[in-house]
Amino acid sequence: MLRNILLVVLAIAAVGAGTWGYQEHQEKNAILINSENNYQRAFHDLTYQMDLLHDKIGSTLAMNSGKSLSPALADVWRITSDARGQVGQLPLSLLPFNKTEQFLSNIGTFSYKTAVRNLDDDPLSAKEQQTLKKLYHQSGEIRNELRKVQHMVLKDNLRWMDVELAMASGKENADNTIIDGFKTVEKKATGYDEKNLQNPSIVNFQERDENFEHLKGEKISKNDAVKLAKKYSGIQNPRDIKVNENGKGAAYGFYNVVLSNGKGHEATLDITKTGGYPIWFIDNRTVKDQKISLNEAARKSEQFLRKHGYKQLQLAESVQYDSTGLLTYVTMQDDVRIYPESIKIKVALDNGQIVGFSADDYLKSHRKRDLPSPKITPKEARGNLNKNVKIMEDGLAVITNDLGEEVLCYEYIGTMDDDTYRIYINAKNGFEEKVEKMQNAEPVYENVI
Repeated sequence: MLRNILLVVLAIAAVGAGTWGYQEHQEKNAILINSENNYQRAFHDLTYQMDLLHDKIGSTLAMNSGKSLSPALADVWRITSDARGQVGQLPLSLLPFNKTEQFLSNIGTFSYKTAVRNLDDDPLSAKEQQTLKKLYHQSGEIRNELRKVQHMVLKDNLRWMDVELAMASGKENADNTIIDGFKTVEKKATGYDEKNLQNPSIVNFQERDENFEHLKGEKISKNDAVKLAKKYSGIQNPRDIKVNENGKGAAYGFYNVVLSNGKGHEATLDITKTGGYPIWFIDNRTVKDQKISLNEAARKSEQFLRKHGYKQLQLAESVQYDSTGLLTYVTMQDDVRIYPESIKIKVALDNGQIVGFSADDYLKSHRKRDLPSPKITPKEARGNLNKNVKIMEDGLAVITNDLGEEVLCYEYIGTMDDDTYRIYINAKNGFEEKVEKMQNAEPVYENVI
């Protein structure tokens, strides 16, 4: 009798295990199928976007009127943005594809810069026409190679998941049609970069200084980095200390320092090897209920900046998220706000502790600038503002515009309905460079139901 009961129990257990295993297998398959579908969609969309891009660039070559050329180039810019988005969704993180991405970015930069200017008064030059022809030729080559890959994918029912597994296992050098095809696409993109095009208007505006070339000071040691980490984080007697140096691929030298006091405080910092400047740090402790105001947080953050030698900074924006405050400071030079030089500070509103700090933009851009004088008057600049915006504050500021260029602007802070805006009018030509909606206080969603 006992033996029969035991056999029944084992049988039920076996059936249960089998059912559970089958369900796990089905769920895993569902995830893999979903990923494969996403990869396939992104790849075929990329191929389609390259078709559109080639045709659209070809159309611009025959245009002569600024009224038709400007929207056409704006379309080129939009298509390249879409194509880059599709590239970002493919499992190509381990496969070099930077030349193709660079090509798309260069087309976007060139088309945007050209589309926003008055082409009737300033038509395409002979050199720009030649640039368009080269871009048209190259986009055709890349399109053709992508079509070849697409044909093989459809013909042989190839799977992108195999590409991801091959790269993850380090076997991407094996015979793989998709990987080989994309390597060919990459070769086609090589040779038409901004250096070979010999046209400064196409240089990618996103390739700004990433190496902190303005930093001054001596090289610091690991011990120096730990001392600085203690100073910035406030953890004077850490129980655990971890220090790592940057890898070979990093654009600049830095130490990564992690300090833990064993009581819930763990601070992580990146500190430059040159001069020992903290790039960023964050304290991962839990922030409790708010006890101080955002104004008090600003006072605490300004004390922090003065203590660590940061000068000529002005509070540009402060926002509260639950029990933390995020404050942005910018450099002041000759009463002009220098927005490329910004520092962000996160303050815990339970006790005023600095729990986050980011000086990345400040360190990359900090220098003495030769500021130009405005070419238009404040009255002329105001004439370019939306009449429905009520101006509360104004001044001069240097910003980085959509083309990656630093420009002197009249800065206006104004309100319309229940929102606040920052509006930047170019101080040279009155062009509306940028309009930013400022962050409102985050709503609290607790007990909403």
